[in-house]
Amino acid sequence: MHFDELLNSAASIGKMSAEQQKNAIMQFPATWCQGRTAFGGLSASLLYQAMRQQIEPSRRLLSLSTNFVGPLLADTDFSLHIEILREGKNSTQVLAKAVQNGQVSVIVQACFAKSRDSGIHVPVSKKMTLKPVDPRYTLPFQTGAMPEFFQHVDLCPLQGDMPFVGADTSHLGGWMRLKQMPSALNEAHIIALTDAWPPTLLQMFKQPAPASSMSWYLEFVQQPTIEPGQWLGFEAITHHCKDGYGLEDGCIWSQSGELIALTRQTVALFD
Repeated sequence: MHFDELLNSAASIGKMSAEQQKNAIMQFPATWCQGRTAFGGLSASLLYQAMRQQIEPSRRLLSLSTNFVGPLLADTDFSLHIEILREGKNSTQVLAKAVQNGQVSVIVQACFAKSRDSGIHVPVSKKMTLKPVDPRYTLPFQTGAMPEFFQHVDLCPLQGDMPFVGADTSHLGGWMRLKQMPSALNEAHIIALTDAWPPTLLQMFKQPAPASSMSWYLEFVQQPTIEPGQWLGFEAITHHCKDGYGLEDGCIWSQSGELIALTRQTVALFD
């Protein structure tokens, strides 16, 4: 199933009233799974797309905080619940939940805001260090060796190593895009693609073992204007890892080197 088909289903639910949402359901196929649960980028982007329908267009996404509470299973009905926590003169705070079998699976809280006049301006201090993309090095999908959702994305790694090779570094970076190009790229696509990369620490594992994102935070520096077919850059580092939990930070870049978003997540390790 095309990614945009799933986004359209989520958008339809987002346009409903809170009472109507209680009876509205959707599903996704197993090809969008990561292990037994939905690929985290998919579930977060579906909730974002639903809540976006209740926000006036002049307010752009500033931040998105996601907690993966429990598994979201494929080919099984689930519902999306959107709640406007507060709508002020300049910003809107929204809470969204994916509920399956009576249990909350994923929670997303987002902040949207409109631009305001201000005399304070600090330019982006970060610089992209990625080399230009070379599609020849795009990872091929291998059934059974990679998560199922990986068949929908192109990853072209340039920094770091493959998972489970006992690497000495925890840095990770490269280029990413969807295999089936959307007609227009928006925040929902960027949310999904950002989570397509494995945790930075997985490359340090000496043998296959699971790792799980506990919480994930995205901050959008600007409203993206990305042409369909263009690649997005990803660079991430690990700040700290101890007692089975790691904290990593990353940057999302346009192909021309503009900073689009910042990402941070806490990862549980089971090595």
